[in-house]
Amino acid sequence: MNPIYTLKTAIPKIEHYCAYQERCHEEVIQKLWSMKMDSDEIDTIVVHLISSNFLNESRFACSFARGKHRIKFWGKIRIINELKFRKITQYNINLALKEITHEEYTATFDGISQKQWEAIRETSRLKKRKKFCDYLLRKGYESNLVYEKAKELESWNTDDTDKTD
Repeated sequence: MNPIYTLKTAIPKIEHYCAYQERCHEEVIQKLWSMKMDSDEIDTIVVHLISSNFLNESRFACSFARGKHRIKFWGKIRIINELKFRKITQYNINLALKEITHEEYTATFDGISQKQWEAIRETSRLKKRKKFCDYLLRKGYESNLVYEKAKELESWNTDDTDKTD
């Protein structure tokens, strides 16, 4: 029982949809298809949204990268994959990754890895390392960073236990 939208009624609705939250072109097109718009109407509406600055792929990519890194603590690999999934161009992906400074990225990685290492209650060293690495790889951090950090935390942890014995 979806209402039938005309061009006149669909434009304000989709403007509100874009103003509420940054959207990529793909999300807007999917929304318009769900509103039973045909491809000519979709093209007209998308051109209107871009010219009225409701829709901006670069702005979306930058906002997406900043938000996912700062709020969900995602790594660059996951951010890149999610942006590619949303059909964002490589130029905009590169632009978005510049939003995350190296210092911020390193600080986030160090913080999340330390917290995760301490949270894992596993007696087996190998199982603990696997859980730790799997978690950070799922978050989208680079494998070389993850494995180096695992070695560092393991050696720090063994040094610490040696001192207490």
